[in-house]
Amino acid sequence: MKLKNLLTSALALAFAISAHAEPLKIGYSDWPGWTAWEIAKEKGFFKKHGVDVKLVWFPIYTDSLTALNTGKLDANCQTWSDTIPPLAEGIKLKVVLANDNSAGNDGFVAKKEFKTIKSLKGKTVATELGTVDHFLLLQALAKNGMTEKDIVFKNMTVPDAAAAFRQGKLDAAVIWQPSLNDVMKEGKANLLFTSKDVPGLIPDLLVFQTKVATKRAADIQKVVAAWFDVIEFIDKNEDEAVKIMAKVVEQKPEDYKAFLPGTKFFDLKANLKAFKKDDADVHSLHGSGKIISDFLVQTGLMKKVPDYAGALDATFVEAAKK
Repeated sequence: MKLKNLLTSALALAFAISAHAEPLKIGYSDWPGWTAWEIAKEKGFFKKHGVDVKLVWFPIYTDSLTALNTGKLDANCQTWSDTIPPLAEGIKLKVVLANDNSAGNDGFVAKKEFKTIKSLKGKTVATELGTVDHFLLLQALAKNGMTEKDIVFKNMTVPDAAAAFRQGKLDAAVIWQPSLNDVMKEGKANLLFTSKDVPGLIPDLLVFQTKVATKRAADIQKVVAAWFDVIEFIDKNEDEAVKIMAKVVEQKPEDYKAFLPGTKFFDLKANLKAFKKDDADVHSLHGSGKIISDFLVQTGLMKKVPDYAGALDATFVEAAKK
């Protein structure tokens, strides 16, 4: 009987170790704060910290959101404004790290004849429904006394919206990098509004399924540690870092480097500030979470304000400080 119990325990332990050894599947898309994870893979930072990570590339950002929400990923790189609506639907998620804040890399572009957002009343404007740039579009309209009803809205993926705009099929579009750069360098568009105009409202995050965050906290701590190695590497070896980041999106390093000023990468200090509970500070995820939630409810994109504060798990960045 004792032997049988020992064998059962040994098998259970072996199974647990095997299950635990599965690589963490982390989704990411074309954004400087997320392609930076390629540095962790390329320079061996995941291996250095003893964690097995499988980075899963998503050409279409919204597909990565769906993959996380349906449990096909352990974690995903996504914005705060794209994390809060699933929380309102009862999907259990944990924010463990802030990668960066968009500081100009999301923009509202219009044909040259349109010099103000108000001049776009009744005109065709495209962006990807339910994404951060849809949020930016609504913010831009609201700050100009307008709503989505004042324009002809077209739902298109950001790359498709950029392509359609360049072909003259749209009056305006709200797009992110590198699509934004591709449009602006042609000199045929006015940049009417960017994420610089809403500082602190577009933080980019690493978001885990809650059950994974609970079961594999030790591995997540190692992923967080790898991120801070990435930040240090970017600071000390910017040209090499850009080359690694540009490769995954098939961009020229010199073109990709132009996106860095519009991306405020978050080191440990910035993360500690982001996770600090301060409802009055837009640079705190608590403060921006309140503004984003209220705005999404007011615009009808969300029925109720969820417990966004409960989704913020500061333990990992606080442990990194120690």
